[in-house]
Amino acid sequence: MTLSRRSLLLSTLVAFLPVQTLAQDRLKVVTTFTVIADMARNVAGDGVDVVSVTKPGAEIHGYEPTPQDIVAASDADLVLWNGLGLERWFEQFLGNLGEVPSATLTDGITPISITGGDYDGKANPHAWMSPDNALIYVDNIAVALSGIDPGNAALYQANADTYKAKLRAALDPLKAQITALPEERRWLASCEGAFSYLARDLGLQELYLWPINADQQGSPRQVQAVIDGVREHKIPAVFCESTVASDPAEQVARETGAAFGGILYVDSLSDGNGPVPTYLDLLRVTTETIAKGLTAPN
Repeated sequence: MTLSRRSLLLSTLVAFLPVQTLAQDRLKVVTTFTVIADMARNVAGDGVDVVSVTKPGAEIHGYEPTPQDIVAASDADLVLWNGLGLERWFEQFLGNLGEVPSATLTDGITPISITGGDYDGKANPHAWMSPDNALIYVDNIAVALSGIDPGNAALYQANADTYKAKLRAALDPLKAQITALPEERRWLASCEGAFSYLARDLGLQELYLWPINADQQGSPRQVQAVIDGVREHKIPAVFCESTVASDPAEQVARETGAAFGGILYVDSLSDGNGPVPTYLDLLRVTTETIAKGLTAPN
Protein backbone atom coordinates (compact mmCIF):
# COMPACT_ATOMS: atom_id res chain seq x y z
CA MET A 1 0.00 0.00 0.00
CA THR A 2 1.38 3.41 -0.96
CA LEU A 3 1.79 6.17 1.64
CA SER A 4 -0.96 8.27 0.04
CA ARG A 5 -3.43 5.37 0.09
CA ARG A 6 -2.53 4.53 3.72
CA SER A 7 -3.00 8.19 4.69
CA LEU A 8 -6.37 8.28 2.96
CA LEU A 9 -7.50 5.10 4.78
CA LEU A 10 -6.37 6.46 8.18
CA SER A 11 -8.15 9.76 7.52
CA THR A 12 -11.34 7.90 6.64
CA LEU A 13 -11.16 5.81 9.83
CA VAL A 14 -10.50 8.84 12.01
CA ALA A 15 -13.48 10.63 10.47
CA PHE A 16 -15.75 7.83 11.72
CA LEU A 17 -14.22 7.44 15.19
CA PRO A 18 -16.16 10.26 16.93
CA VAL A 19 -19.49 8.82 15.79
CA GLN A 20 -18.54 5.34 17.00
CA THR A 21 -17.27 6.68 20.30
CA LEU A 22 -20.46 8.63 20.93
CA ALA A 23 -22.59 5.57 20.20
CA GLN A 24 -20.50 3.41 22.59
CA ASP A 25 -20.55 6.05 25.33
CA ARG A 26 -24.33 6.57 25.25
CA LEU A 27 -25.85 5.41 28.53
CA LYS A 28 -28.65 2.85 28.66
CA VAL A 29 -31.16 2.90 31.53
CA VAL A 30 -33.64 0.04 31.96
CA THR A 31 -36.80 0.49 34.03
CA THR A 32 -39.30 -2.09 35.22
CA PHE A 33 -42.39 -0.32 33.87
CA THR A 34 -43.48 2.52 31.64
CA VAL A 35 -44.33 5.13 34.28
CA ILE A 36 -40.78 5.08 35.66
CA ALA A 37 -39.42 5.12 32.10
CA ASP A 38 -41.25 8.37 31.34
CA MET A 39 -39.99 9.97 34.56
CA ALA A 40 -36.45 8.84 33.74
CA ARG A 41 -36.59 10.27 30.23
CA ASN A 42 -37.57 13.66 31.62
CA VAL A 43 -34.61 13.63 34.01
CA ALA A 44 -32.06 12.05 31.69
CA GLY A 45 -32.76 14.14 28.60
CA ASP A 46 -32.03 13.14 25.03
CA GLY A 47 -28.52 11.85 25.70
CA VAL A 48 -29.61 8.65 27.47
CA ASP A 49 -31.49 5.64 26.10
CA VAL A 50 -34.33 4.65 28.47
CA VAL A 51 -36.06 1.29 27.97
CA SER A 52 -38.95 -0.24 29.92
CA VAL A 53 -39.04 -4.01 30.48
CA THR A 54 -42.84 -4.08 30.49
CA LYS A 55 -44.57 -2.54 27.52
CA PRO A 56 -47.47 -0.05 27.36
CA GLY A 57 -50.68 -1.58 28.70
CA ALA A 58 -48.93 -4.41 30.58
CA GLU A 59 -49.98 -5.59 34.04
CA ILE A 60 -46.92 -5.14 36.22
CA HIS A 61 -47.57 -7.18 39.38
CA GLY A 62 -47.43 -10.70 38.00
CA TYR A 63 -45.29 -10.01 34.95
CA GLU A 64 -43.05 -12.87 33.82
CA PRO A 65 -39.85 -11.64 32.15
CA THR A 66 -38.85 -13.39 28.94
CA PRO A 67 -35.35 -14.38 27.81
CA GLN A 68 -35.63 -11.50 25.33
CA ASP A 69 -36.21 -9.09 28.24
CA ILE A 70 -33.00 -10.29 29.89
CA VAL A 71 -31.03 -9.97 26.67
CA ALA A 72 -32.41 -6.46 26.06
CA ALA A 73 -31.37 -5.38 29.56
CA SER A 74 -28.01 -7.16 29.64
CA ASP A 75 -26.07 -4.11 28.46
CA ALA A 76 -27.79 -1.66 30.83
CA ASP A 77 -25.70 0.88 32.73
CA LEU A 78 -28.45 1.35 35.32
CA VAL A 79 -31.71 -0.33 36.32
CA LEU A 80 -34.51 1.66 37.99
CA TRP A 81 -37.32 -0.08 39.87
CA ASN A 82 -40.18 0.87 42.15
CA GLY A 83 -39.82 -1.47 45.12
CA LEU A 84 -42.40 -1.81 47.94
CA GLY A 85 -43.25 -5.27 46.60
CA LEU A 86 -44.59 -4.05 43.25
CA GLU A 87 -42.29 -6.04 40.97
CA ARG A 88 -42.37 -9.46 42.59
CA TRP A 89 -40.36 -10.83 39.67
CA PHE A 90 -37.61 -8.24 39.78
CA GLU A 91 -34.93 -9.62 42.12
CA GLN A 92 -34.43 -12.77 40.06
CA PHE A 93 -34.47 -10.67 36.89
CA LEU A 94 -31.78 -8.35 38.27
CA GLY A 95 -29.70 -11.35 39.36
CA ASN A 96 -29.62 -12.54 35.76
CA LEU A 97 -28.03 -9.24 34.69
CA GLY A 98 -24.89 -9.54 36.78
CA GLU A 99 -23.26 -6.49 38.36
CA VAL A 100 -25.56 -3.79 36.97
CA PRO A 101 -26.18 -0.82 39.32
CA SER A 102 -29.80 -0.41 40.38
CA ALA A 103 -31.84 2.16 42.31
CA THR A 104 -35.10 1.78 44.25
CA LEU A 105 -37.16 4.88 43.52
CA THR A 106 -39.42 4.65 46.57
CA ASP A 107 -36.50 5.16 48.96
CA GLY A 108 -37.49 8.03 51.28
CA ILE A 109 -41.26 7.59 50.78
CA THR A 110 -43.54 6.82 53.73
CA PRO A 111 -45.75 3.98 52.49
CA ILE A 112 -49.47 3.55 53.05
CA SER A 113 -50.39 0.11 54.39
CA ILE A 114 -52.68 -2.23 52.47
CA THR A 115 -55.91 -3.16 54.25
CA GLY A 116 -57.47 -6.56 53.63
CA GLY A 117 -56.58 -9.71 51.76
CA ASP A 118 -53.33 -11.65 51.77
CA TYR A 119 -51.33 -8.40 51.69
CA ASP A 120 -52.91 -6.86 54.80
CA GLY A 121 -50.40 -4.64 56.59
CA LYS A 122 -47.87 -4.63 53.76
CA ALA A 123 -46.86 -1.47 51.90
CA ASN A 124 -49.10 -0.31 49.08
CA PRO A 125 -46.59 -0.13 46.20
CA HIS A 126 -48.42 2.43 44.01
CA ALA A 127 -46.63 5.42 45.55
CA TRP A 128 -46.14 7.18 42.20
CA MET A 129 -49.88 7.92 42.16
CA SER A 130 -49.18 10.74 44.61
CA PRO A 131 -47.86 13.80 42.75
CA ASP A 132 -46.06 14.72 45.98
CA ASN A 133 -44.32 11.34 46.09
CA ALA A 134 -43.40 11.74 42.44
CA LEU A 135 -41.02 14.53 43.45
CA ILE A 136 -39.09 11.96 45.50
CA TYR A 137 -39.01 9.56 42.54
CA VAL A 138 -37.53 12.32 40.39
CA ASP A 139 -34.86 13.18 42.96
CA ASN A 140 -33.90 9.52 43.28
CA ILE A 141 -33.60 9.21 39.50
CA ALA A 142 -31.31 12.26 39.35
CA VAL A 143 -29.10 10.85 42.11
CA ALA A 144 -28.91 7.44 40.42
CA LEU A 145 -27.99 8.94 37.04
CA SER A 146 -25.38 11.20 38.62
CA GLY A 147 -23.88 8.18 40.36
CA ILE A 148 -23.07 6.45 37.08
CA ASP A 149 -22.41 9.64 35.10
CA PRO A 150 -21.05 12.29 37.50
CA GLY A 151 -19.83 14.47 34.66
CA ASN A 152 -23.45 15.26 33.75
CA ALA A 153 -24.78 15.57 37.31
CA ALA A 154 -25.60 19.27 36.88
CA LEU A 155 -27.61 18.51 33.73
CA TYR A 156 -29.60 15.77 35.46
CA GLN A 157 -30.34 18.04 38.40
CA ALA A 158 -31.47 20.87 36.14
CA ASN A 159 -33.75 18.50 34.21
CA ALA A 160 -35.12 17.16 37.50
CA ASP A 161 -35.88 20.65 38.79
CA THR A 162 -37.70 21.56 35.56
CA TYR A 163 -39.75 18.36 35.66
CA LYS A 164 -40.62 18.79 39.34
CA ALA A 165 -41.92 22.27 38.59
CA LYS A 166 -44.27 20.75 36.01
CA LEU A 167 -45.46 18.16 38.52
CA ARG A 168 -46.13 20.81 41.16
CA ALA A 169 -48.06 22.92 38.66
CA ALA A 170 -50.19 19.87 37.79
CA LEU A 171 -51.20 19.15 41.39
CA ASP A 172 -53.32 22.20 42.28
CA PRO A 173 -55.82 22.00 39.42
CA LEU A 174 -56.19 18.26 40.02
CA LYS A 175 -57.06 18.90 43.65
CA ALA A 176 -59.45 21.69 42.72
CA GLN A 177 -61.53 19.34 40.56
CA ILE A 178 -62.14 17.06 43.53
CA THR A 179 -62.52 19.61 46.32
CA ALA A 180 -65.30 21.24 44.28
CA LEU A 181 -67.38 18.09 44.85
CA PRO A 182 -69.81 17.77 47.78
CA GLU A 183 -68.08 15.94 50.62
CA GLU A 184 -70.50 13.02 50.54
CA ARG A 185 -69.53 12.35 46.91
CA ARG A 186 -65.81 12.22 47.58
CA TRP A 187 -65.51 8.45 47.35
CA LEU A 188 -63.32 6.46 45.00
CA ALA A 189 -64.68 2.95 44.38
CA SER A 190 -62.41 0.94 42.09
CA CYS A 191 -61.27 -2.56 41.17
CA GLU A 192 -57.77 -2.53 42.67
CA GLY A 193 -56.74 -0.57 45.75
CA ALA A 194 -54.09 1.11 43.64
CA PHE A 195 -55.22 4.68 44.25
CA SER A 196 -54.66 5.09 48.00
CA TYR A 197 -51.91 7.69 47.55
CA LEU A 198 -53.92 9.68 45.02
CA ALA A 199 -57.05 9.42 47.20
CA ARG A 200 -55.07 10.74 50.17
CA ASP A 201 -53.69 13.68 48.19
CA LEU A 202 -57.12 14.53 46.75
CA GLY A 203 -59.13 14.07 49.94
CA LEU A 204 -61.10 11.04 48.74
CA GLN A 205 -62.32 8.10 50.79
CA GLU A 206 -61.60 4.76 49.17
CA LEU A 207 -63.43 1.48 48.51
CA TYR A 208 -62.06 -1.28 46.31
CA LEU A 209 -62.79 -4.83 45.20
CA TRP A 210 -59.30 -6.23 45.86
CA PRO A 211 -56.20 -4.65 47.41
CA ILE A 212 -53.58 -5.83 44.88
CA ASN A 213 -53.94 -7.39 41.43
CA ALA A 214 -53.48 -11.11 42.02
CA ASP A 215 -54.62 -14.50 40.77
CA GLN A 216 -58.04 -14.24 42.45
CA GLN A 217 -59.88 -11.05 41.53
CA GLY A 218 -63.55 -10.23 41.71
CA SER A 219 -64.66 -13.08 43.95
CA PRO A 220 -68.34 -13.13 45.02
CA ARG A 221 -67.34 -12.01 48.51
CA GLN A 222 -65.28 -9.09 47.17
CA VAL A 223 -68.07 -7.97 44.85
CA GLN A 224 -70.74 -8.19 47.56
CA ALA A 225 -68.65 -6.19 50.02
CA VAL A 226 -68.30 -3.34 47.53
CA ILE A 227 -71.96 -3.52 46.57
CA ASP A 228 -72.82 -3.06 50.25
CA GLY A 229 -70.36 -0.15 50.57
CA VAL A 230 -71.62 1.62 47.46
CA ARG A 231 -75.20 1.36 48.68
CA GLU A 232 -74.36 2.45 52.24
CA HIS A 233 -72.43 5.54 51.18
CA LYS A 234 -74.54 6.27 48.09
CA ILE A 235 -71.40 6.34 45.94
CA PRO A 236 -72.40 7.63 42.50
CA ALA A 237 -69.81 5.83 40.35
CA VAL A 238 -67.37 2.91 40.32
CA PHE A 239 -64.21 2.63 38.23
CA CYS A 240 -61.67 0.08 37.09
CA GLU A 241 -58.06 0.40 35.97
CA SER A 242 -56.86 -0.23 32.44
CA THR A 243 -54.80 -3.39 32.97
CA VAL A 244 -57.56 -5.70 34.28
CA ALA A 245 -61.05 -6.72 33.16
CA SER A 246 -63.72 -4.29 34.31
CA ASP A 247 -66.50 -6.91 34.61
CA PRO A 248 -66.61 -6.99 38.46
CA ALA A 249 -66.85 -3.19 38.69
CA GLU A 250 -69.56 -3.13 36.05
CA GLN A 251 -71.46 -5.77 38.02
CA VAL A 252 -71.29 -3.55 41.12
CA ALA A 253 -72.63 -0.65 39.07
CA ARG A 254 -75.54 -2.69 37.71
CA GLU A 255 -76.57 -4.04 41.10
CA THR A 256 -76.39 -0.71 42.93
CA GLY A 257 -77.64 1.71 40.30
CA ALA A 258 -74.29 3.53 40.36
CA ALA A 259 -72.69 4.54 37.10
CA PHE A 260 -69.66 2.77 35.71
CA GLY A 261 -67.43 5.83 35.69
CA GLY A 262 -64.84 4.55 33.24
CA ILE A 263 -61.25 3.41 33.05
CA LEU A 264 -58.48 4.75 35.30
CA TYR A 265 -54.78 4.48 34.60
CA VAL A 266 -52.21 3.47 37.19
CA ASP A 267 -49.79 0.63 36.38
CA SER A 268 -49.01 1.46 32.78
CA LEU A 269 -48.91 4.25 30.25
CA SER A 270 -50.43 3.87 26.82
CA ASP A 271 -48.45 4.04 23.60
CA GLY A 272 -47.91 7.37 21.93
CA ASN A 273 -51.33 7.31 20.24
CA GLY A 274 -53.23 6.41 23.41
CA PRO A 275 -54.84 8.57 26.09
CA VAL A 276 -51.94 8.53 28.60
CA PRO A 277 -48.57 8.50 26.81
CA THR A 278 -46.88 10.32 29.73
CA TYR A 279 -47.03 10.22 33.52
CA LEU A 280 -48.51 13.72 33.63
CA ASP A 281 -51.24 12.55 31.23
CA LEU A 282 -51.89 9.56 33.49
CA LEU A 283 -52.48 11.80 36.51
CA ARG A 284 -54.61 14.25 34.54
CA VAL A 285 -56.82 11.72 32.74
CA THR A 286 -57.33 9.57 35.84
CA THR A 287 -58.28 12.53 38.02
CA GLU A 288 -60.55 14.07 35.39
CA THR A 289 -62.30 10.72 34.91
CA ILE A 290 -62.89 10.42 38.66
CA ALA A 291 -64.22 13.98 38.90
CA LYS A 292 -66.53 13.50 35.91
CA GLY A 293 -67.89 10.23 37.26
CA LEU A 294 -68.57 11.63 40.71
CA THR A 295 -70.32 14.75 39.41
CA ALA A 296 -72.67 12.92 37.05
CA PRO A 297 -76.29 12.73 38.23
CA ASN A 298 -77.42 9.37 39.61
